[in-house]
Amino acid sequence: MKIGFDNEKYLKIQSEHIRERIAQFDRKLYLELGGKLFDDHHASRVLPGFKPDSKLRMLAQLRDELEIVIVVSAEDIEKNKIRADLGITYDEDVLRLREEFMDRNFMVGSVVITHYNGQHTADQFRHRLERMGIKSYVHYLIDGYPHNVELIASDEGFGKNDYVETSRQLVIITAPGPGSGKMAVCLSQLYNENKRGIRAGYAKFETFPVWNLPLKHPVNIAYEAATADLNDVNMIDPFHLEAYDKIAVNYNRDIEIFPVLTALFEGIYGENPYKSPTDMGVNMVGFCISDDEVCCNASRDEIIRRYYDATNKMADGIDNEREVNKILMLFNQAKISTAYRRVTVAAQAKQELTGHTSSAMELEDGTIITAKSSPLLGCSAALLLNATKHLAGIDHEAKLIPQRFIEPIQKTKIDYLGGRNPRLHTDEVLVALSVLSKDDEQCQQALAQLPRLQGCQVHSTVMLSEVDRKIFKKLGCGLTCDPVRKK
Repeated sequence: MKIGFDNEKYLKIQSEHIRERIAQFDRKLYLELGGKLFDDHHASRVLPGFKPDSKLRMLAQLRDELEIVIVVSAEDIEKNKIRADLGITYDEDVLRLREEFMDRNFMVGSVVITHYNGQHTADQFRHRLERMGIKSYVHYLIDGYPHNVELIASDEGFGKNDYVETSRQLVIITAPGPGSGKMAVCLSQLYNENKRGIRAGYAKFETFPVWNLPLKHPVNIAYEAATADLNDVNMIDPFHLEAYDKIAVNYNRDIEIFPVLTALFEGIYGENPYKSPTDMGVNMVGFCISDDEVCCNASRDEIIRRYYDATNKMADGIDNEREVNKILMLFNQAKISTAYRRVTVAAQAKQELTGHTSSAMELEDGTIITAKSSPLLGCSAALLLNATKHLAGIDHEAKLIPQRFIEPIQKTKIDYLGGRNPRLHTDEVLVALSVLSKDDEQCQQALAQLPRLQGCQVHSTVMLSEVDRKIFKKLGCGLTCDPVRKK
């Protein structure tokens, strides 16, 4: 697909900017890392050219200067909180993150358990870390946090927390998810470093909203759509406007907490080194957009994708009407409707024409491929076959998988596995193609086209199974579905 973001420029200037921020303090910077580090697919969708692991690759340029501290809340451990995208608990994700970082030769210094109040499960997790040879520290609940500044910035507040021993000048503070207490760990460390004569610094590394894009730029609206369930709101940073007479975009939670942070900084240092919440950030993404129109179009697509995600959840019985209504409001701001998404219109037109559930895919050159369900194939499986045949130059009428080959698979699904739907799913079609490709050159050619589906857009007039959704995700396709359950 068309590229709108200069990834190499980003890797260069982002790492340089972080080094500049380190130099502003006593060669010690605590950097709170928001958002996803390994797989930032939202950024790669709205900024075509941004690689999902760009932040990790950028930090790799600072590898010898940094160490990582992973934060997890004792309350989340106690609640057995699950990461929805991975299906694992937060404490298990701490271990996963540590292993992922260490596999990439990053130094992981320790784990901090926050919001600690004697929870038994947190103690068990800490013993587990000890047995694994992993350093751990605890940070306690502080009455009145974050507003009781006098108590927080004292020996009875931050002073009661374990001092996290670090050895490098850049300390990345990350966590399995939001609400883990990353900022509090950073501020606690500033207090305890200051007591030891070190004037350490704090900065925040979040990609969105992009501070130097307009408030209603589609990239920033897409961020609001992505966080509609949290009801985050992008806002003009009033502190930045007052201090510099310049417009910068931030979001409500950072703006609301800034007066409290100012009071905390004054309690620790006697002054706040920052004049606005935007000042605290180190995000350089906005300087690396190479084609604004490409990013705008991709962001509009993303807003629509988020709408379908939300309506699909509602169709599954989740009470998220507020989320859906918020995204519909964002449609008005972005001046779009679902009809902006070409594959949505094509899939729905195919269904009206054929009377069968249908799907559509937009290829890299803008070509639209459609398919409908049949007694043999689901509409998504048929779409994969049609798209790969088109890309390989194979006649549309060619039957890559003979009916005599499909029927035994259907028999196994229904008679032996107790299934209700005899149609082949996308994974079953790909396995069948793989088996046939040993002796069939056309099947070989079709399979060879799969990498070309990366970045293609797909829409289905029916909610696809988890299997089909995962296949399109693995192929790198942007999938949306009408909020209609299969009958």
